Amino acid sequence: MTPLVHAEQAVLGAIFLKPGQLDQLSPWLRPEHFSRPAHTAIYAAMLKLKADGHPATATTAGAPVPLAWLTDTLREASMRTRGLTASHLHTLVSACPRPDHAPVYGRMVLEGAIHRSVAKHAARLHQAALDDGRAGTVEETLHHAQVLADVLADLARGWGAEARSVEPPVAYAPRAERPQPVGEQVLADEEFLLGCLASRPEQLLGLVRWLRPGDFSDPGHQQIYRALGALHHRGEPIDQLTVLWEVQRRGSLADGTLDAERVRRVCDPLVGLAAEHFGEQVVQASLVRTAALAAQQVGALASRDALAPGQLIGYALHALGPLDEVRHRLRLAHEAEPEPQRPASRPGAPPPAARIDAARARSRLAATSAPSTAVTTSCAALPDRHNHRSPS
Repeated sequence: MTPLVHAEQAVLGAIFLKPGQLDQLSPWLRPEHFSRPAHTAIYAAMLKLKADGHPATATTAGAPVPLAWLTDTLREASMRTRGLTASHLHTLVSACPRPDHAPVYGRMVLEGAIHRSVAKHAARLHQAALDDGRAGTVEETLHHAQVLADVLADLARGWGAEARSVEPPVAYAPRAERPQPVGEQVLADEEFLLGCLASRPEQLLGLVRWLRPGDFSDPGHQQIYRALGALHHRGEPIDQLTVLWEVQRRGSLADGTLDAERVRRVCDPLVGLAAEHFGEQVVQASLVRTAALAAQQVGALASRDALAPGQLIGYALHALGPLDEVRHRLRLAHEAEPEPQRPASRPGAPPPAARIDAARARSRLAATSAPSTAVTTSCAALPDRHNHRSPS
């Protein structure tokens, strides 16, 4: 028998011995906080009798408790569940170490209820994320994520704690969980999105506020999106070769994350569709994956009996932080108005002089604060690269 079951027996036994303690317990201890149906029925019966003005609940300290309190509770509880006997109630009485400690025993019961409630709603969120992942939707995930957040806030109020995010210590830090399986449609949407951006880079302006590299499920797609963003941010041309070169500079070819053929295929210039739709699909899939991971982490925290309710609630809210961030960006994606598109550069048009200077500056060696005479003389002997013209 677990300590929690002992605590449930003790608080019920204490109420049988001193019914007046219901005045201290009834404002915050509810029948659903008990883990066993029989205990739930007995406590609900006690509250019903108290509400009906049973004489035993008005018994003063030291006065004998009438036998009717036991028999009436048994009769009322038997209407809510089956199998209760008088001997069962006597077992509860004998399980109470100290009747005066009923509020402490009740607090133990409430702690167990908080852990169970968090675990239950985390499991529901995880299942909703799995279902939405297969269906390509996000509605159930968003609903259960909000329910879990509301439950945590309600539990914090019931416990008397502040509902705020608290980063857990290393001992309670969430462990890396196995990622949710990614469907072929998600990978196809990511490739289409990258192809759209490679063909029409000006569309990045409308996506960078709410689309992040981490939203892509495939590591290779993350690196291509980073390369596209870097090239666009620097104002450099974007095509299959420039993206491939940027990916290579970032080490993604060397570590095997990508290969040249795959980069060229993803950045197919024939793809010219609007990117907003595929961007929203990618963020939606990211939200579902993030929700599944957060639900696993919250469930793992709820299984730790050593965590006090205030700690559990704070750590659980911290685990939901990344999900809130993705949910916020998804709202931005739905609310965003199309950005005005820049006119595309004419094929074959020379790049602006400022772009040429910027590209060359990144390749120049930084000048030292006090160059030596030998270096100065050597540099002076070289032709001015800006005035040099290659033969036609």
